[in-house]
This record gives sequence, structure tokens and C-alpha cells, in this order.
Amino acid sequence: MKLRISLPVIVEGKYDKIKLSSLLDAQIVTTDGFRVFNDREKRAYLKRLCENGVIIATDSDKAGELIRGHLKGILPGVRIINVYIPQVAGKEKRKSAPSAEGFLGVEGTDTETLLKLFSPYEGGTVRGAGIDRARLYELGLCGRENSAEKRAALCRLAGLPPTLSSKALCAALGSLYTPEELEALLTQLGTDKE
Repeated sequence: MKLRISLPVIVEGKYDKIKLSSLLDAQIVTTDGFRVFNDREKRAYLKRLCENGVIIATDSDKAGELIRGHLKGILPGVRIINVYIPQVAGKEKRKSAPSAEGFLGVEGTDTETLLKLFSPYEGGTVRGAGIDRARLYELGLCGRENSAEKRAALCRLAGLPPTLSSKALCAALGSLYTPEELEALLTQLGTDKE
């Protein structure tokens, strides 16, 4: 049974769309990679489509982050939910070589992980996990001595891009973990509350 997602979902390419279409009952739109940067019609369409909010699920590499940032720029004032694909080394089955950074993208991510990432947004409600910047501060992950190192270590353990800002990290952790699961993950790092 597919997850019913009321917000549109933006992905990079057609194979990402094919993969998510097998799991989600949602309107899934591609950026066609970097083409969205120069395609006025596509940008105008996205502005109309995403007026009430959007979920962006690009690959967790530099290209994906660049596309994500561009979309944020062309959708000012729109509620954007970022779904971050864990950084897992490998290559998609249809490709002869891995991506430039060597990580699986949306299309190569396993079904269980994708369902976990999108389930908080089923039915159009964002359940979230109560992980915000204040919680990151309490856990010593922002605004404290060695916070950057702790965030980087956490990102490595969680398979997230190490360049995430604290705000982006909140969104990613909130879609992947409950507060209790996050604390258990930090325990694995030996990171206790300050």
C-alpha cells in the first residue's frame, strides 16, 4: 500500500520519480537535474504547484544540495519540507559507475528507508519528532564548544551530508528519528548532554 502524500514532491530525475511513484500516492515532479535553472516554464509551473507547500527530496550530494538551494530561491515564502536521503556508498543498478561522490541517490535508496523518510508526511500532516534547534543546543549539537565536530560525527553515523546547517539537520533528524532514537544515536557516539 502506498503512502498518500498531499503535498507535491520534487525530485531530480525520472528514475527518482519512478522509484517514489511505486511507494507514494503523490504528485511527483522532476527538476530534470540542473535544467530547472534555465527552464522558465518549469519554474513558473513549480511556483503554481507548490503554493501550499512542497517536499523536496534531492540526492545527498553537492549537486542535490545545489538544486535544493535553487528551488528554495525560486519558491520564496513557500513552506518547504526537506527530506534528506542518507549518504550510502554505492551505485544505482542501472548505472555502470557510481555518481561523482559515490553515494546512492533517491532511486538507489532502499524501500524501507524511503517509507520511513516520507511516513511523517502521510495524509498531508507533518507529525515531526520535536527535534528543533533548542533541542540540538540541549544535546550539545549547536551553540556549544565542539558543536560542529559533534554534528559532523552525528551526520557520519546517521548517513547524512556533513555540511548540513543546524536548521537543515533539525529537519533531517526530525524525519528520521524520534527524540528518544536521537538520544540513543548520540549515546553510540559517546555524546552526552552538556
